[in-house]
Amino acid sequence: MPLEIRFLSKTLGDFHLRDVNLTIKDNEYFIILGPSGAGKTILLETIAGIHCPDAGSILLDGVDITNVPARMRNIGMVYQDYMLFPHLTIEKNIGFGLKQQGLSGELIHKSVQEISELLGISHLLQRSPDTLSGGEQQRVALARALVIRPRVLLLDEPLSALDAITRRKMRNKLARLPSLTGISIIHITHHAEDLISLGHRSAVMDGGFIVQVGHPDEIFQNPKTPFVAAFTGMENLFSGVARESHEGKIIVAESVRIHAVSSLNGPVLFGIRSEDLIFSREPLKSSARNVLKATVTKIRIMGSLAWVMVDCGLSLTGVLTIQSLFDLKIDDGDTVYITFKASAVTVFPADE
Repeated sequence: MPLEIRFLSKTLGDFHLRDVNLTIKDNEYFIILGPSGAGKTILLETIAGIHCPDAGSILLDGVDITNVPARMRNIGMVYQDYMLFPHLTIEKNIGFGLKQQGLSGELIHKSVQEISELLGISHLLQRSPDTLSGGEQQRVALARALVIRPRVLLLDEPLSALDAITRRKMRNKLARLPSLTGISIIHITHHAEDLISLGHRSAVMDGGFIVQVGHPDEIFQNPKTPFVAAFTGMENLFSGVARESHEGKIIVAESVRIHAVSSLNGPVLFGIRSEDLIFSREPLKSSARNVLKATVTKIRIMGSLAWVMVDCGLSLTGVLTIQSLFDLKIDDGDTVYITFKASAVTVFPADE
């Protein structure tokens, strides 16, 4: 593994890292997802050598670099505000690190040209930073970090300042970097969409702890805690009581009976993803065990999707394409049926 983090802890004011253990693979795009204050930036800055950990160790290619100065770690970092030098051209901004290393002007020029072509910014080299868009500045900051060929590249909320269209374009470029450059990337974010679009593997942080590590599909489909479920977009989360019945496991919540697959009994929390709810005007004939009659309370259209809120004794939110919404002729106040599988219900102990 190029990077190993072992039992890393650090307190910095009100922010904490607590016994963080992670391994980053070769050519891996690794996403660290979490809310503001979770400790994501402290983790990156400690890996980079900006902070000395209170406990634990950091290994790069098997070598302990915990106490190695930041400039000697062969780790690059790009902050969300880009930090370009306003008095230098884009070419000189990108080549700055190579100049600090004492490379010849010819070699710097060649390296800058190569990385600029890779990121599609060759035409910007004679411009100044204040003439660039946010997306262009982001690519320049990436080029400046990549041109020194770090073993690992750290990205601190790199897409947060970009508009939605530019963010999608940048995700496509970022996703290709590990295979094109051979560099492992750690990208911290509070956007769950980044996890879906970019991550080979991901970790979720909460309160300084790593609470789950896995492939994006695993984190979305099998969240380990209610926090992970909520933070990755599970809108339907409820309290209930789970018990065995002649029909299998039943959860009772607000007098509604929900079929689930779980070994838990007693007080529980449970969740259902919006995309797992199937809408119909009549009860569906299917193998799904949960079919609930509901009243539409609100419809919120966002782009090509419609978020449909219903009351079936529980307030549920589902999602439909605009075409499906029109085909079903669903409107506020209508009666509909909500169908979902028992396996679509994620169940957590109530004390989590």
